[in-house]
Amino acid sequence: MARTSPTSPVAGDSRWLALVVLCAGMLMIVLDATIVNVALPSIRRDLGFAQSSLAWVVNAYLIAFGGVLLLAGRLGDLLGRRRVFLAGLTVFTAASLLCGLSIGREMLIAARFTQGVGGAMTSAVILGMIVTIFTEPRELAQAIGIYSFVAAAGASIGLLAGGFLTQALNWHWIFLVNIPIGIATTFMALRLLESDRGVGLGKGADAIGAALVTTALLLAVYTIIRTTDFGWGSAHTVGFGAAAIGSLIAFVLREQRTANPLIPFRVVASRNVSGANVVLLLIFAALFGMFFLGSLYFQRVRGYDPLEIGLAFLPFSAIIAMLSVASGALITRFGARRVLLPSLVLMSLGLLYFARVPVGADYLVDVLPSFLLLGMGFGLAFPSLMALGMSGASEHDSGVASGLLMTTQQVGGALGLSVLAALSASQTNGLLAASVAEPLALTTGYQVSFAIGAGLVVLALVIAGTVLRPAEALKEHSLPKRGMSLGDVALPGARLR
Repeated sequence: MARTSPTSPVAGDSRWLALVVLCAGMLMIVLDATIVNVALPSIRRDLGFAQSSLAWVVNAYLIAFGGVLLLAGRLGDLLGRRRVFLAGLTVFTAASLLCGLSIGREMLIAARFTQGVGGAMTSAVILGMIVTIFTEPRELAQAIGIYSFVAAAGASIGLLAGGFLTQALNWHWIFLVNIPIGIATTFMALRLLESDRGVGLGKGADAIGAALVTTALLLAVYTIIRTTDFGWGSAHTVGFGAAAIGSLIAFVLREQRTANPLIPFRVVASRNVSGANVVLLLIFAALFGMFFLGSLYFQRVRGYDPLEIGLAFLPFSAIIAMLSVASGALITRFGARRVLLPSLVLMSLGLLYFARVPVGADYLVDVLPSFLLLGMGFGLAFPSLMALGMSGASEHDSGVASGLLMTTQQVGGALGLSVLAALSASQTNGLLAASVAEPLALTTGYQVSFAIGAGLVVLALVIAGTVLRPAEALKEHSLPKRGMSLGDVALPGARLR
């Protein structure tokens, strides 16, 4: 197979084989995330986690993932995206083995953190490689649609596999299943992905900036989770919260002054790019909280076993997978912005409906309509936001733009999960102290968090409607020429809406 330059796409039909490899890597990451959600009740019982500290099984991964993504994306631009992709697969697979062998809370959390580092390295460069390989707008739309479909299909597979493995064997196997996938994907990547040189380390990777933003996220999540033990106004909460804010401010100052920032201003200067990332942050905050607390609702209130929890969430993921296939054609016809706005309305309605779920819920009446609305909304919103979020990236910045999108998702998920879990636990504990029956106290706590999640999606809708640029403000361009950025050609139909 002939080698290609960093600026040239993979030749011929091998482009689509390369897409298969990249999607296989993404499948492994998504599979792991959804498998863990289904197994949380079993992990909680087996290792003795409290509800608030149980969030660390998810957040240890999200913190590392969100903190390292920007650096990993930038390293992909500097060292070569194929090299970073392969290194990430190796780290992720090894860490999955450690997760599967964990016999204590501390070991599992540490292994999950390492797994997050590997996941970040793997996924940070995927979108950047896709937009470099596929330069024709309609093919790029198809490629992003396939990418979105695989991500959603992975969620569906993960829900069922997680329930089956946890119930038939035990929760350790939800991590061990990553090992054969990781080995197979690495083998395919070595054979099918073309080498790229990158622009060289001389451009700088800003490891200090990555350390500052990772520290800020770690402190913020830790502070929020511990509010259930110390309270929102305690010295502990205020002190660690101030440290998190201070680290974030230091990161911003660092980015403004360094010659080679982790996030170049040219990447986020576009209203569509920055707006898409804010919208992503808000909807992932809502959805991660819904998955986490919804799993606990089904297990602790309704008494579902792990497989039943997986089946309960299946319609949500299945609808996403189906609509991801159609999203490319819809974005081509109507534009990303016009597809995004109604999808956010559907998501907000779905969360509002779920916020009324009673203690003795009938699944078909009280739960399924919510999941169908959420699935339809997210299935159309995610590809639209990927298109908008990559619209300002040049070839040399596609890695960091891809990493920024993935970072936004994980930061939103980590912070949203932490806040919603803490607020849910606080509401439940207050009701239990007032002698309210446990099922009702738990359900009320979950309802509050689902309602707040709906509010976050409504806020995302307002931002999308006011910040994202309408079609009239963008000019059409011809098919991409070498040296043009994705922002010059936009996405399908040669414009974003």
